Amino acid sequence: MRIAMVSEHASPLAAVGGVDAGGQNVHVAALAAALAERGHQVTVHTRRTAAAQPDTVRAGPGLTVEHVPAGPAAELPKDELLPYMADFGAHLARRWADRPPDVVHAHFWMSGLAALEAARDLGVPVLQTFHALGTVKRRWQGSADTSPPERIAAEAGIGRRVCAVVATCRDEVTELLRMGVAVDRIAVVPCGVDLDLFSPDGPVAPRGPRPRVLSVGRVVPRKGLETVVQALSRVPDAELLVAGGTPQDDEARRLVRMAAAYGLADRVRLLGSVGRAEVPALMRSADALVTVPWYEPFGMVPVEAMACGVPVVASAVGGHLDTVAGCGVLVPPRRPHVLARALRDLLERPDLRASLAASGERRARSRYGWPKVAARTESVYLAALTGRRAGIAVVGG
Repeated sequence: MRIAMVSEHASPLAAVGGVDAGGQNVHVAALAAALAERGHQVTVHTRRTAAAQPDTVRAGPGLTVEHVPAGPAAELPKDELLPYMADFGAHLARRWADRPPDVVHAHFWMSGLAALEAARDLGVPVLQTFHALGTVKRRWQGSADTSPPERIAAEAGIGRRVCAVVATCRDEVTELLRMGVAVDRIAVVPCGVDLDLFSPDGPVAPRGPRPRVLSVGRVVPRKGLETVVQALSRVPDAELLVAGGTPQDDEARRLVRMAAAYGLADRVRLLGSVGRAEVPALMRSADALVTVPWYEPFGMVPVEAMACGVPVVASAVGGHLDTVAGCGVLVPPRRPHVLARALRDLLERPDLRASLAASGERRARSRYGWPKVAARTESVYLAALTGRRAGIAVVGG
């Protein structure tokens, strides 16, 4: 198949860890590469963010990244990109006019708008992965939500127009049904994990005698790091390492002040951005990985920790209900007292840590390797090409 992926703000070539560079970038890069390894020709279309970027980058066998001129050739917050999606779609329409792809897979809602416009007259099936839904973001962030006001209605429209919505967890299905997306247009395929990179075997980052709790990801309010710092004040002797963001981020500065106020200045360390290749060693050094966002469309970090044989404490939201339930500890978001109890229990019980580590690794390896995720995604593409409906095909998770 000739597969076109549209990922307007999340380039598979971007360094992960910025405000708008995270799990979606990893997902698009890894899924595209895994599909290419299955013999498909995959092109990822992402917005040009610098004048010096080449039009085309050969990212691997069968995998190409194309930079689309849409808006200024500069880094912009993703919530400011909507005015440029018409140009993005028009560019794709011209690009595909002579030789259209067999299938188009859009990632994020604005990519869906561009992809549907570009494929409108070509008869090419368009599939959509939202990665996050505006209804959920608005519910949790309220007036702090910076999404364009058109987002929620646009997502509902996209869900009704595409051949299939590829949801990443079963919790997302509930939201899609509330939005009016037909049940027979939804398939569930989880995100994946690089099982060669994330495994129990390999280097271990240095550590001291203190119990170590680790958080990995973007340093933004919705990720719940405030809750972790508050909980740590009730977990004697434990240290918290935060990998992600930069020390200059507003949220990072706030967390440093909060840690000092709680008397935790010597037990909370913000490492800033950590290279992806260095993350597994950091995970292996931890007694527990904690991730307690207010909401989470899927959550790749806990699965990566599970693959490393590290027990996980996660908020009972979104994809965590599929991935962590039954092989980790789930807690309600924004409840530091409950999180503190869970961490104390886990850190005081090596038998529980060992049991959760083993069950988490088994689940990660049996369900979430990228080759398996790519095969399941391919089956959804083939169904779209043959006109079959997805029909809540839970093909992973």
